This record gives sequence, structure tokens and C-alpha cells, in this order.
Amino acid sequence: NNNNNNNNNNNNNNSVLIDNANQLVQKLTVLYIDAMKNIKERQTEITAIQVPKNQTNFIEITSNAISNDLAKKEILGVIDYITKNHTAILEEVKQRRELQINNIDRKIQNIKSNEIKLLEERISLQTQTIKDLNTQLAVIDKNIKQIEQTNPTLSALKLMEKRDLSNFILKVSEDLMETKSKKDSLETSTLSELEEEKNLIRSLLLPHNYQNTQVVGEILTNDHPAKPKKKLIIVVAFVTGLILSIFLVFFLDFVRSMRE
Repeated sequence: NNNNNNNNNNNNNNSVLIDNANQLVQKLTVLYIDAMKNIKERQTEITAIQVPKNQTNFIEITSNAISNDLAKKEILGVIDYITKNHTAILEEVKQRRELQINNIDRKIQNIKSNEIKLLEERISLQTQTIKDLNTQLAVIDKNIKQIEQTNPTLSALKLMEKRDLSNFILKVSEDLMETKSKKDSLETSTLSELEEEKNLIRSLLLPHNYQNTQVVGEILTNDHPAKPKKKLIIVVAFVTGLILSIFLVFFLDFVRSMRE
């Protein structure tokens, strides 16, 4: 048996959908270690899948096989499984972000073509209304000057009409200011925020944000067999032989004493 080790990069930069290293290790352990325990006479096996100490973006895979090539192939099979699964996840993330960009574009288009246009029409209408009301107010002022000496009662009524008209002009002016404020807010803050959000999402669509799982470096192989452990066998054989020799000496001595 040959012992192989491999560092495998698990890219965690693409969102919450991608398994973090610990979750990935648990999943792979179930699939490639726990589920394979009952299979007998295997030429290859994954013996360990773990997260290196103080690492979050890497996993380490260890395999045993009757040859280095088979052990490497076993590791590459695990990596291929991870890559295929993460390819689907990354594609889903990419499609979701593209959909977000399309939604933002629709919002921007709606603001420019509908909301701002309606506000501009309202501003134009309110401006014209204020202009007409001021014209009426000027006429009332003229009439008041003409009749204030000859018809005090009618003059008083005109003054009341002037007051009501002035209050209405004030209200329309306030509405105009509010409408202009809404338009300015849409053109500056809202559209700017939407453009900034779209650019941020677009930056996340760059290729380096979609790097899939990959092998870091090369698969490390051990040229010395992992099994059988020759040194352990020699030590066990020596200790066993020593014990059996002592036992045999005592046994022969016992047989000799029985004969005597």
C-alpha cells in the first residue's frame, strides 16, 4: 500500500451557497469513507479527509492503494466530484447575480422613463398653475385699487378672495418644491445607489470570482509502503518469539521434572 496526500483548494469567495471547508469535509467523509467501509478487497481507499490547522479554504485528502497511480486516481475522483458539484453551484450564483443586474436595469429604466417623466410633467403643471394664479392675483389687486373708495363692501370681498388665492399659491409652491425635491432625489441619490449596486454585482461576475475547486501544488506520494508495516512486524515477531522461547524453556523444564 502507498500513502498519498493532497491539498485541495475549496473556493469560499462566491457566496453562502458554497459549502465551507468543514461542511464539505463532513459530506465527503460520509460519501468516500463511511459508505465504503463495508466493501471488501478494495485496491484503493480514501483514509482521511480533513481541514488543515488554521485553514478555512483548504482540505487535505489522504488515500491508500496498491500503487501510487491508483492512489492518485482515487484522490482525483474526489476532486472531480467536488468540481462538478461546485460548477453547478457557481453557475446558479452567476445566474442569480445576472438576474439582479437585470432587475436593477429595469428599476433604472422605470425611474427614468416613468417616475422622473411624471414628476417633470407635474413640475411643469404646478409652475404654470402658480403663474396663472399670480396673474389672477394681479388682477384682483388692480380691481381692489379701483373699487376700494367707491365700494368698500366689494373691496372687502376682493381682499378675502386675495387672501385665499395667496394661501393657495403658497400651497402649490410648497407642492412644487416637494416635487422638485423628489425629482432631484431620484436623479441623484436613487439612481446613483442603483448604479453603484449594479457595478458592485457586475464586479462579482468577473472570472476570478468564479474559480472552482482545484489542486494546490502536486499530489504528494510516499515511496515507502504504508502497509505492511515491516518494522512493527519485526518488533512484534521478536517479542512474540522471545515470549514463546521463555515459555518453551519453562515447559520443557516442567516436562523433565514430571519424568523425574
